[in-house]
Amino acid sequence: MDIRSLAKAVPDANACVLVIDDDPGFRESLGRLLRSAGLRTRLFASIGDYLGSALPDSPSCLVLDVRLPGRSGLDFQRDLAAAGVRLPIVFNQLGTATFR
Repeated sequence: MDIRSLAKAVPDANACVLVIDDDPGFRESLGRLLRSAGLRTRLFASIGDYLGSALPDSPSCLVLDVRLPGRSGLDFQRDLAAAGVRLPIVFNQLGTATFR
């Protein structure tokens, strides 16, 4: 299956993939891959960077590193859930993505 055909099937062209990962190489590579498929991305090096930014007012999902310095991605996911934030999350652990 061609990933570009999937991106074209998305009804909202403003949809955005948010990536939080402290590894600059992985973060930039994933951003390039997603953009090559026609998806809009926002890349963050930390949870603090994410929380300090103006987030898109459009359908979004989050690619979240499980092992971030300081507060873990799993802790952050719990915070989002406790706050009632409904955001699909794909967890990345040691370069392997897992869906939640």
